[in-house]
Amino acid sequence: MSDRDGAGGTATPAAPPVLARVEGRLGHLTLNRPSRINALDIPTVRAVLQALDAWEDDPTVAVVLVDGAGDRGLCAGGDLRAMASGLSGDGPRAEDFLAVEYRMNARLAHYRTPVVAFMDGIVLGGGVGISAHCGVRVVTERSVVGMPETAIGICPDVGSLHLLARAPGRLGAHLALTGARLDGPGAVHAGLADHLVTSGDLASVTARLRDGVVPELPVPPPSPHPSWIDECYAADTVAGVLDRLRAHPDPAAAEAARTLAAMSPTACVATLEALRRAATLTLDEVLAQDLAVCSRLFHEPDFAEGVRAVIVDKDRDPHWRPATLDAVDRDRVLSFFDPVDAAAPGPAPRG
Repeated sequence: MSDRDGAGGTATPAAPPVLARVEGRLGHLTLNRPSRINALDIPTVRAVLQALDAWEDDPTVAVVLVDGAGDRGLCAGGDLRAMASGLSGDGPRAEDFLAVEYRMNARLAHYRTPVVAFMDGIVLGGGVGISAHCGVRVVTERSVVGMPETAIGICPDVGSLHLLARAPGRLGAHLALTGARLDGPGAVHAGLADHLVTSGDLASVTARLRDGVVPELPVPPPSPHPSWIDECYAADTVAGVLDRLRAHPDPAAAEAARTLAAMSPTACVATLEALRRAATLTLDEVLAQDLAVCSRLFHEPDFAEGVRAVIVDKDRDPHWRPATLDAVDRDRVLSFFDPVDAAAPGPAPRG
């Protein structure tokens, strides 16, 4: 369907999914789907890769900036409707999207030119992938950062478990299993960001970047997580975590238990296993693991049901299969970790 203006009926060109331009010595990438909070799809990711390819050997580009159009946030994650349509053959396969997205995540992490990410506003799922692997990660008072994948029947991906496995104490397990959101200081404490500035100061930071200079930016004071997280998430299994949360006297632990109990049991068992493996893996190895696990979870019933409950019908009442943790076949979950045929997304191929 074409957009047309009201005057002469002339087709209006579609807005590019990414605005890529060189401003002084700055390569500036702006995700440009503000009506979808800049959700990622294959054209968006390919546009980012194309710009990175063009700028990496360009001596005039001294620094790259990733930010988002609109006032709601950097990126709400992958375009779930597009991924779900791939299951019925009405769109690209979700696995194909993941492969190119993970290539972008690795490219940003290994990029030779410094990359700054403005993690302003909503930064969820794939939004973490396009920002938290960059060299300079900036949050603001508006930042809301999280990995909500277990609510839709899959694992936190985009290499996030490489970071969460190295978060202080057991915080990474809490974030991965429940999808808990972090504010700016919390994201810095978790290792997902580096600096905290006010959103009103981002324009002045951008001006310095145009000069090819990454300015010194403030680091927030420590924002430690509560002790119940380390106590409860030390359990060996998801069921054990849930039992400890329910038994803990802190009301926040009880709230976390209610959240965790509502997540896909299969996705939670897979997530805890993936998080523990990620602790000894490189980022590229975690991305390869993400591709294996999520490619399998996309074809489990919980993904389609999670998208229905969260995105389509929005009733927030998913009917998971199986419905309980004790009914999850652990051997089947472990089979999700078998390598897939697709090449692991590494630091490289261009184009």
